[in-house]
Amino acid sequence: MTSRRAAQLLSRAGEFSAVALRTVQQEFPNDIRSTMRFPGDFPNRPTDLHPAFYGCLDWHSCVQMHWLLIRLLRTVPAAIPADDIRAVLRRHLTASALATEAETFRTRPPRTRPYGWGWALTLHHEIMTWDDPDAHQWSANLAPLSAAVSEAFLRWLPKQTYPVRSGVHDNSAFGLSRALPYARTLAGADSDNSALLSAIENAAHRWFSTDSNYPAAWEPSGADFLSPALTEAELQAGLLAPQEFPRWFARFLPDLATARPATLFTPATASDDTDGQLAHLRGLNLSRAWCWLRLAAQLPPDDPRASLMRSAAERHAEPELAHVSGGDYMVEHWLACYAVLYLTA
Repeated sequence: MTSRRAAQLLSRAGEFSAVALRTVQQEFPNDIRSTMRFPGDFPNRPTDLHPAFYGCLDWHSCVQMHWLLIRLLRTVPAAIPADDIRAVLRRHLTASALATEAETFRTRPPRTRPYGWGWALTLHHEIMTWDDPDAHQWSANLAPLSAAVSEAFLRWLPKQTYPVRSGVHDNSAFGLSRALPYARTLAGADSDNSALLSAIENAAHRWFSTDSNYPAAWEPSGADFLSPALTEAELQAGLLAPQEFPRWFARFLPDLATARPATLFTPATASDDTDGQLAHLRGLNLSRAWCWLRLAAQLPPDDPRASLMRSAAERHAEPELAHVSGGDYMVEHWLACYAVLYLTA
């Protein structure tokens, strides 16, 4: 984290935490996804299925906004209402609530594979690597949900013949990137728990190892909040050996040194924040910025691409920080998460 981004995080942390605190407790409106299996098989209200993650319009957004609150508690506790945040987290992350979440996941898996799955493991990883009394309890409480999510990944990955290269929730690379730190920490603590890490490594190798000349000039699509090109590269940066990634990256996007394709270096324009699909483009700018920073960090300091990428990150992210709160709920229920992801990269 640079001093500039650290200062921005400090100045905006109160705003980000306020919008997250409000939205994780806002049950309605709610885009609940639940397949009816027989007459009457539908919840009366979202909290029936999701007593922990009932807010933020949808399950996956609520999971990631809980991650935001944990991240802020860890990084800038003095700049946020830490006691209020802990009180909400203590109400939401109980053993009982998370046992219900695990049961709901097993019997009615949310249709955000692998996006929501990856964010659930990101949340647990953020908590399990924090030496804090509350975090120790929350981590234990999250274990059943994380086990259910890990099992789902292990069932799915071997049979997913091809990756999904979209710019929305079904993007394969981003989901694996979100799950990777949890899988790596689990395997590092106990070699018998390496199945998820191996499954992620095998899938990424199968899907992406031979990619070259990626057609990123066609990005973005009209409802993207992820860059298919940059999320794939970011995942590979986290998986490949330090000497191997630069070679793969040079084949994958061979013209970056001349800032091409220009579409990857040009921020997207969001024309209507009240339209949930069009509003995705604000998230695209922030997620691209995060990817650019992550990728620049994997290159030698004197690599001319690195400075281009850092400049592109600022150009994408800076205008979006003003849109995180105070606007339409279609933006407010999730965008702060990507602002914090960028500012803490």
